[in-house]
Amino acid sequence: MTAIAIFGICLSLGLLMFLAYRGINVLLLAPIMAMLAVLFSGATTPLLLGTYTQLFMVELGKYLAKFFPLFMLGALFGKVMDDSGSAKVIAHQIARWAGKKQAILAIVLACGVLTYGGVSLFVVAFAVYPIAKSLFRQESIPKRLIPGAIALGSFTFTMTAFPGTPAIQNAIPTAYFHTTPFAAPGLGIIGGLIMFVGGVLWLNFRAARARAAGEGYGDHKDQTEEVEEASGAGNPSFTIALIPIVLVIGLNFVFTQWVIPAMDTAFLSQPKYGGVKVGAVAGIWSITLAVACATVFAFLANRSRLANGVDTVNKGTLGAMLPMLNTASEVGYGGVIASLAAFGVVRDAMIGLSSNPVVSVAITVNVLAAITGSASGGLSIAMASLGEQFLSMAQAAHVSPEVMHRIASMSAGGFDCMPHNGAVITLLGICGLKHRESFLDIFVVASCITVVAGICVIILNSLFGTF
Repeated sequence: MTAIAIFGICLSLGLLMFLAYRGINVLLLAPIMAMLAVLFSGATTPLLLGTYTQLFMVELGKYLAKFFPLFMLGALFGKVMDDSGSAKVIAHQIARWAGKKQAILAIVLACGVLTYGGVSLFVVAFAVYPIAKSLFRQESIPKRLIPGAIALGSFTFTMTAFPGTPAIQNAIPTAYFHTTPFAAPGLGIIGGLIMFVGGVLWLNFRAARARAAGEGYGDHKDQTEEVEEASGAGNPSFTIALIPIVLVIGLNFVFTQWVIPAMDTAFLSQPKYGGVKVGAVAGIWSITLAVACATVFAFLANRSRLANGVDTVNKGTLGAMLPMLNTASEVGYGGVIASLAAFGVVRDAMIGLSSNPVVSVAITVNVLAAITGSASGGLSIAMASLGEQFLSMAQAAHVSPEVMHRIASMSAGGFDCMPHNGAVITLLGICGLKHRESFLDIFVVASCITVVAGICVIILNSLFGTF
């Protein structure tokens, strides 16, 4: 019976990956695939209904309760930065500083600054793509390398490695390891630099090979398009555009280190507040407050540049709904799978691959992120089903929760870049390219090099401890 149940789990996961890649929405897929796995475990109709309402929806709701403000404010912040022209101003200025001869580096840096400052990677892709298109065409760099450059700057070192990043992948572990967004800053910076340098070297190597083979930008429909200049009376100055980015990073640190620790949070121990310690919520609080303050500043500073402020607010808020619900549905799916007895066998097998809790969390999160095709989805499933166990393992082995946080976050951005990953599909759509043209470079810079960086951080931690 256990073998059949395990087969059911694998079948449901396989179908989830395949059908999501074919374009079917996860909101519909996740509960259906969860029920399929439950069926293979020998469930009856009442049990299926109970599983859906009492497990799937409850886990989905828990995720929304924790991360709804961060998703909503992040989407709103990105919309304000986009509609005000701030995102394009920053991207253009960085491209000018880097110079036309460093087109790849310019695009990676532009994306990195924007995403580290809290701008959604989807907004970044739309804002930076026209600039990348112009720079790559002028330098005869194949257009097929643009998605790799945007991916490297948008969902690698600034998403999971650099300390303090407001990305959801850096916020999720705080609730389980009682850490802050600045966990293991030294190791995170080193890991991030490995991703950044390794990715840029790879893309430049690919560009050099293409140049030696006589391959240029390529024949594309955008051949005669010119990039829109992000300068003039209708756009903010670079300083005004950059201040919200600085506020996100700076205020996140201030709230984390001084403001929240100084608050009287004894009330959290009361049952109606969940009976938690401040460490379980401080990370979420600090990022949420930082993004909220930056959003208010960006809105007020650019009020005259927003064609319709109400429309910007409404579209920004609503823009959070689909990605948030998609991820929450994947978490609901993971909660159902984790409740099955057969999952215990799979879980023990993954954890049993290493007695080192840091290695165990790296393997588990990478596997689940690859299966779901989602960094936040895979990480959320791993933390919801195994977070407490990972923390207990770390405490027993005298391993710092901070390195557990950093490795869990970095691993979420490892093998998540599968062909069915929503961000990959969207990025290729924005660039007007197909998987066969650009996926290899996305996979190398966003998955392979990221995994190598994670391994290096694990080794450094074993040699020198957490710093």
